[in-house]
Amino acid sequence: MRRTTKIAAVAVVATLALTGCGKKSDSSSAASGNSDDVCTTAKGDGPKVGLAYDVGGRGDQSFNDSAYAGVSKAVTEFSGSCIEGEAQDGEPESAREDRLSQMADQGATAIIGVGFAYSDAVNAVAPNYPKVNFAVVDGFDPDKTPNKNVAYFSFAANESSFLVGVAAAEATKSKQVGFVGGVHVDLIKNFEAGYTAGVKAVDPSIKVDVAYIQESNLSGFNDPAGGKTAAAGEFDKGADVVYHAAGASGSGIFDAAVEAGDGKWAIGVDSDQYLTATADQKKHILTSALKRVDIASYDWLKTVNEGKPGTSYLTYDLKNGGVGYATSNPAINPYQAKIDDFANKIKSGEIKVPTTP
Repeated sequence: MRRTTKIAAVAVVATLALTGCGKKSDSSSAASGNSDDVCTTAKGDGPKVGLAYDVGGRGDQSFNDSAYAGVSKAVTEFSGSCIEGEAQDGEPESAREDRLSQMADQGATAIIGVGFAYSDAVNAVAPNYPKVNFAVVDGFDPDKTPNKNVAYFSFAANESSFLVGVAAAEATKSKQVGFVGGVHVDLIKNFEAGYTAGVKAVDPSIKVDVAYIQESNLSGFNDPAGGKTAAAGEFDKGADVVYHAAGASGSGIFDAAVEAGDGKWAIGVDSDQYLTATADQKKHILTSALKRVDIASYDWLKTVNEGKPGTSYLTYDLKNGGVGYATSNPAINPYQAKIDDFANKIKSGEIKVPTTP
């Protein structure tokens, strides 16, 4: 049966958090690759998309922005429209469920929850709206019995992390590099494992420092100050390249690299963060591990538009272009041949990238 009992205060907060995809910041438009905020202006009669962001929302220069880019492209091509909502630090699970339910009640025909934290909420809400298609970025179903109207986007982040690990190993002069994770959960440990494996594949003697901003609190993905402190600690201990998997906290890692001075590098995550960084930060962003949430979101919405929505687990890896690494900064050029060689070995199965540290 459909859930009807809700905490009034939570419902009010969720209602206020839903908008018509209004522009949040200039960086969000830059990340999407559009000068116009398509979701504000699109009023077509095609798919109506609900985009439920994780903490940090649009403008995080990371996977929230990447999801928006894919949705924006789909809304434009399929003459659709969209509504937007954003998770808040420390909100209860019921707030995520209410956000998704309100999107469905407002007529959304396809709803994307950005981030694994939406998994339980989507699994709870989807059965109540059998005619609505749901998807979760990095999603999972703990019962191993996915709802028939849910798709779970799974990315081989360990593979893209391996490639930037190779880049870090090639770029380091101190033979010491670092990793900063937003929250110490299995998903982020997947990034850590791949990165460390990539570093060690080039030179087993290189030391890899590891730090996490939070053990379990999701605020670790929206804490630039905490990210800066963690990265600064690794630079101070001798690392000269630091890779982050920390969402919006990544801006703090970039600032730490700037303050650490010449010869210090940061590596971004999810989107090509060199493209959205400040002028000072760009000088220190070597590359980014790409998780093509934009491709996954667009491709899935295309199946929805065609009347054959993708469901269950949809995997994106190096083979199908779902993950990769960024080449916007010319500083990566000397290392591309070696990185690409390792990428080919992963694609062929010669190298099996670990998923746990």
